[in-house]
Amino acid sequence: MTDSAYELPWSEICLYSVNQIRAIESSALSSQSNPGLMQKAGYAAALCAQELISNANEPVLVIAGPGNNGGDAFETAFKLSQSGVLTTVIQYGVTDSYSADAKACLFRAKKSGVTFMDKDRLPELLTQDWSLIIDGLFGIGLQQRASNADILQIIQTINAFSSKTNIPVLALDVPSGLNADTGQPVSGDQIIVRATHTITFIGNKPGLHTGCGKDVAGKVSVNNLDIKSSYYPRPTIFLNSQQTIPTPEPRQHNSHKGSYGDVIIAGGAQGMSGAVVLAARAALYTGAGRVFAGFLHSATQYDSQHPELMCRNAHELDFCSASVVVGPGLGQSAEAIELLRNILSTAKKMVIDADALNLIALHLDLQILLKNSSAFKILTPHPLEAARLMNVSTETIQNDRLRYAKLLAEKLHATVILKGSGSIIADPDGSIFINTTGNPALATGGTGDVLAGVCGTLLEQSATSTIAAQISCWIHGHAADVIVQKGTGPIGITASELIPEIRNGLNNLTRQTPNKII
Repeated sequence: MTDSAYELPWSEICLYSVNQIRAIESSALSSQSNPGLMQKAGYAAALCAQELISNANEPVLVIAGPGNNGGDAFETAFKLSQSGVLTTVIQYGVTDSYSADAKACLFRAKKSGVTFMDKDRLPELLTQDWSLIIDGLFGIGLQQRASNADILQIIQTINAFSSKTNIPVLALDVPSGLNADTGQPVSGDQIIVRATHTITFIGNKPGLHTGCGKDVAGKVSVNNLDIKSSYYPRPTIFLNSQQTIPTPEPRQHNSHKGSYGDVIIAGGAQGMSGAVVLAARAALYTGAGRVFAGFLHSATQYDSQHPELMCRNAHELDFCSASVVVGPGLGQSAEAIELLRNILSTAKKMVIDADALNLIALHLDLQILLKNSSAFKILTPHPLEAARLMNVSTETIQNDRLRYAKLLAEKLHATVILKGSGSIIADPDGSIFINTTGNPALATGGTGDVLAGVCGTLLEQSATSTIAAQISCWIHGHAADVIVQKGTGPIGITASELIPEIRNGLNNLTRQTPNKII
């Protein structure tokens, strides 16, 4: 990222760990003036809440936890009551245990006409007609310990009620039970408040945008509580959004197919040639000058749907003169290993996918070849493939997606796209991007082959492997989003359907004003 991005360290595109947020908060508290951070958080949350209810006569239920998130909830209730909103609070926490700021917010709320109800009455209260539930149980405070049985019951009750009644749930800072760093449940019980909206304070958090976070955070907004930018560290984690991806250069009229490079797709063992065809078609639709479909076995004469593709025996191709995508349908035969070794030794630009990743995980000599290669490299593992490469379990990868994507990028000196909900793009220099596009339509066979093909073309045409990965990941997910927005899916969308929308999206992106962010 350039300095222009750093000038907005508190913006929604910049993401911070829990430890960083605590350090920023500590620095800000040491020099804060009235109103304090908790009061600012309550005011911001109240404004957000008012946008979610149609009028002040519709009652709001606020669930306040035992820590500072509870203090934010008390202040939110106070501000709503001041605005004439009928507000009820259920308090989970002993008053004497609250911080001084939280106590002050609690007392203000009690004096303002907010109704306080006993926590044992929650099941009864959830039979009433609420316009909004505000989750102020736990913010980033619930990170290292499991929720107790009472809290689990509260969260389950809230989720069941909101699902049944379809009323909005606003989470303060993060949905209770979500790890703000990883996007996974704080504890093994897997119970998290399912919010429709989250207002997060001080800075945006990675866990809201990957893993379970995509399912439970809803629409995320960020309020930095007017904290000075000088209190923020230089960010290294960013959202991969339309605001941040580099804009491809418009094509010059005075150009030809040689201007846009060659892409080779290498794979296609017996019975798996479709993977090569999908990747090759995606590379073609992303604007490669020429695309070679290299088959390990039984090369087809031509692709009847796209005769522009040049079908070859994979062993006969010159891998040093093109961007090479290796892995789709490759298999794990001795012949596949030989082909992969040749590509790792000669290619100057390569995308490693599917079975190529599995072979590299199994063979140390291939890992060494990949690590020592000076080529531009993109790896596109799903969690199981990443687990094999890191010699850990899939669950371990998923429990800390950002960390393992970064470790894998460092281990193999390559840009890594760790696929999944909120795909992680990790650069060997330590920068991390969390992709913002995509939906469950991508959870079907072949979509990874399509992504690999897109990466192959954009790697051939981009300045760095990370830029190619950013654009590819965003445009791939965006295509799925557009298809769903048009009324198809997400159930039953096929990988082939993505390809024309990828072309449309890339052309629309290219026509826009180039970004100044990166």
